[in-house]
Amino acid sequence: MNTQHKVIDVDVHNDLKSPKQLVPFLPEPWKSAVASSGIGMPGHGYRSPIGVMRKDCLPPSGGPAASDPDYLVQDLIEPNHMEYAILTGNMMNISTMHDPDYAAAIASAYNDHIIADWLPKHPSFRGSITIAPQDPQLAAREIDRLAGHPGMVQVLMGSAQRAPLGQRQFHPIYEMAERHGLPLAIHPGGEGAGSTPPPSPAGYPTRYLEWHTCLSLNYMGHLISLICEGVFEKYPNLKFVMLEGGIAWLPHVMWRLDKNYKGLRSSVPWLKRMPSEYIRDHCLFSTQPIEEPDNPKDLISIFDMIDAENFLMFSSDYPHWDNDMPTEILKRLRPEARDKIFYQNAKTLYKL
Repeated sequence: MNTQHKVIDVDVHNDLKSPKQLVPFLPEPWKSAVASSGIGMPGHGYRSPIGVMRKDCLPPSGGPAASDPDYLVQDLIEPNHMEYAILTGNMMNISTMHDPDYAAAIASAYNDHIIADWLPKHPSFRGSITIAPQDPQLAAREIDRLAGHPGMVQVLMGSAQRAPLGQRQFHPIYEMAERHGLPLAIHPGGEGAGSTPPPSPAGYPTRYLEWHTCLSLNYMGHLISLICEGVFEKYPNLKFVMLEGGIAWLPHVMWRLDKNYKGLRSSVPWLKRMPSEYIRDHCLFSTQPIEEPDNPKDLISIFDMIDAENFLMFSSDYPHWDNDMPTEILKRLRPEARDKIFYQNAKTLYKL
């Protein structure tokens, strides 16, 4: 890779070597419970026939892929000349836990683990304040507790939710994120676990292939909700990041929202601009999983339709089986567009 192209990776899934790493950061009664029987984290309910993690990312020291900070630097950061890596972890499934107090305790312990055991390991590492949105007041309190830490650069929660994310019960989270100038990101986690609505409007898919393909449908629902519920009018400085949800569906949503708004604007009188304008001003998206049409020009056409170079950020999704490397994608972009997507947009958003 040409080293003149700087890279910031906005979705790196570091992992725990063991759930017991959280024990020192947990209060009772959860400290003893996790020490004896683990977290009890719900999955998404679908079995991948090839597994989720790349087998070649297993650290020589042992443990799951991306659980060794030193090996992650050696395997991902240094070979790809990454200036920063935004750690997103593997705790998004806490959004589907039934006990809001336990979910909030796990989120808080995990955040303290990231600060103590990951951020000091390499200057490229930046963390995410993982929250459990089941109790928005507890989530807001967690944001307020850690927002002053210079290494924690965004708020993060799973996209599997009991309701569309624009609805008012979530607004205390957005108020606190905006107050502290932190972007708020969602990432797939827990869809299909059974404790949230189906990941598809048609119901629960049968297999991992279907679930994985349907992820973008969930993102459409949340994005439309955020716009129509007036979140960005109420919180005009809030930035919202959609990780690992794809990008090719966005022109359809922007056009359809604008079209329907012209006839139905009386139902959302708080909106003062076209819906697509809020998306362009407040929402950012990650590249992985980038759509890869047979003709690369088709993807460039989609980018041009939505001015994607101004709100798209590179993500590897390391160490998942379908991850992308910066040397392998978007090779035909103009150098200026490539610099924005691979570096500048994230640098600006996260104030790096």
